[in-house]
Amino acid sequence: MAEDYYKILGIDKKAGASQIKKAYRKLALKYHPDKTKGDKPLEEKFKKISEAYAVLSNPEKRNQYDTYGSADFGQRFSQEDIFRNFDMGDILKEFGFGGSRGGGFSSSQRRSGQSRGFSGMGGNSFFNNMGGQGFGQQKQPPMKGKDIEYELPLTLKEIINGTKKTITINQGGTAKAIEVKIPKGLTQSKKIRLAGKGNLSPNQGPPGNLYIKSILIPSKEYTIEGNDVLLSKQILLTQALLGDTLEILTPDAKTINLKIPAGTNPRAKMRIPGHGIPQMKGNGCGDLFVVINIAMPKKLTEKQKELIQQLEKTGL
Repeated sequence: MAEDYYKILGIDKKAGASQIKKAYRKLALKYHPDKTKGDKPLEEKFKKISEAYAVLSNPEKRNQYDTYGSADFGQRFSQEDIFRNFDMGDILKEFGFGGSRGGGFSSSQRRSGQSRGFSGMGGNSFFNNMGGQGFGQQKQPPMKGKDIEYELPLTLKEIINGTKKTITINQGGTAKAIEVKIPKGLTQSKKIRLAGKGNLSPNQGPPGNLYIKSILIPSKEYTIEGNDVLLSKQILLTQALLGDTLEILTPDAKTINLKIPAGTNPRAKMRIPGHGIPQMKGNGCGDLFVVINIAMPKKLTEKQKELIQQLEKTGL
């Protein structure tokens, strides 16, 4: 029942009541069983346009359809709901299928499933396939329970190493604790799916799924870009000019000696391969980039000024 009713009737979503009625009348005259004489695909076409008209011609049902969308509307409302208070007989009689041919259905005809207007179709078999009284007796298939999305805050260390968390979800009005295994590499906004851990079905169908969405807890030291990690490191002007070796603590708690070459520029990025965030599916790992900031002195001593003036004379 996930049908685009506007597309079936060939109308715009902003169409008014008169446009909807006009579109249905045109299609009903073309696909009515008295016209199609037993053509099964065209029978189905007539059923679909009637269903579309039953929804879009009713302001309340149309509003619900527009609100929920075709797929969700099809899960929430059975054909019995769709065709409730929809008098097919009166509508078809208005379009010229009443009178001696009996194309419209009286209340008694709807109860018995008989219609002379569908005589060429075998009468009640066609009508019963449409859902019997009001087209609403088809059995509603089991509906899947609603999915649940849970936003889970994680530290950078937990994203790099993976972890286990116990979360509490609201499942059908009942609080339920679930242990979740978080894989390595579940970076910001990525999700994992726990099949069947969502809401229960309202009519004995399969339960929905639970989606765990990663939310990164901001770090004071590190910045995340995809699977790469950035670390800002401040050095002295003399270190930048002469070069030096820095001791770097990686996000996975390892200590690495990083060589800073002489003449390093401000905002230079030094790459340490393989010390970022692992890919979720095990295909490699991001990198750690050390971003160099040079601390410029705001005030110089007399000795420092003298030395810098000497450097200036050398053309530095």
